[in-house]
Amino acid sequence: MNKINPTTCVATSNLKIDIPDNQGRNIVLYFYPKDDTPGCTIEGNDFSRLNGDFAANNSVIYGVSRDSIASHEKFINKFNYTIDLISDEDESLCKQFDVLKLKKMYGKEHIGIVRSTFVISPDGDILKQWDKVKVDGHAEEVLDFIKTL
Repeated sequence: MNKINPTTCVATSNLKIDIPDNQGRNIVLYFYPKDDTPGCTIEGNDFSRLNGDFAANNSVIYGVSRDSIASHEKFINKFNYTIDLISDEDESLCKQFDVLKLKKMYGKEHIGIVRSTFVISPDGDILKQWDKVKVDGHAEEVLDFIKTL
């Protein structure tokens, strides 16, 4: 996939998010498995810490999981995130970006979100994609890429 299908999503802070961005910014869309779990918390903290640097480089960050808006709001408030989270309970965004995969945990198989990040231009082009993301240093790596644009 090189270009995304335009879509509107529901996010925290009572936002309706247009993808691609209708304000001319790049979107950093990071998919994560579940609110309030260790890796997802670190990733949210890292992107929140760097949010000002992303904004200074004409980019907005949104985290995406299948959790509800209520769960997302609780997660944001618990850790004082400065970014908004998109609820993809119907999995439409996850399916468009092909991040749902068969995973194994404790010997059981299930379909879950594989941690992935996409940078989307205001024109809807996918400028960069990371699959099977390792959390440590990832937000910085994404910011380094954004700075090259």
